[in-house]
Amino acid sequence: MASFQMPSSDTKADFVRVNFNKIASKYDRFNDCSSFFLHRSWKNKLVEEIETETKGSIRVLDLCCGTGDISVRLERSLRVESLLSLDFSENMLEVAKTRLEKPINQGRVKIEWGDATNLSQVKSESLDAVSIGFGLRNVNDLDKALSEIYRVLKPGGVFANLDVGKVKNPFIKAFADFYFFRIVPLFGYVLWGGKNEMFDYLPVSSLYYPDQEGLKSKLEQIGFEKVRYTNFVFGNSVLHIGKKPFRP
Repeated sequence: MASFQMPSSDTKADFVRVNFNKIASKYDRFNDCSSFFLHRSWKNKLVEEIETETKGSIRVLDLCCGTGDISVRLERSLRVESLLSLDFSENMLEVAKTRLEKPINQGRVKIEWGDATNLSQVKSESLDAVSIGFGLRNVNDLDKALSEIYRVLKPGGVFANLDVGKVKNPFIKAFADFYFFRIVPLFGYVLWGGKNEMFDYLPVSSLYYPDQEGLKSKLEQIGFEKVRYTNFVFGNSVLHIGKKPFRP
């Protein structure tokens, strides 16, 4: 099932950046095909959660923004006063720019290169919300990325993370694993026009990513409170929500 050899922690960041650059123009179609368009509703739910858990005008960071799929949804919200979209794949950012750089967004939306494990361009406790869609498992240091997210959020700020999950039911898991590891890469090969190891990496990377309870525990260890999650399609995908506590 997992014949693809994962890059080491030292080489993972470069591997992910280089290969996401290669598939940037195909990535949105790949997501539509592999999820049967369901990822769109999951991302809508993420934005709804941010709107529900915050008040008034908000400042948001869409981290690991990729082609801007979640950023576009956040940009449409009248409550988003400012939006910073960061990714470290230059070609993904170029796609995002075509979707977000409009005259109406000038001064409101910024699209920049950034590293999730070192958000040096973002001030501490300056944001009301941080979102990530299918990007957290691609960072080479999960704890460092979560610590940075916690740092830049204001007290009371919200972290919303959408990514792969683990299916618990053994019968459904068998089918889900076959689809994810055998069929999903084929969608990528067809769109790419041949074999590309990035489409093998995407499902295999899920094996090295915490399950629903594991990520919940990590978030709580970092300092987040009221952490909860919502499963989609029996847990194949999952949305975690956590809040940075107010100081006493």
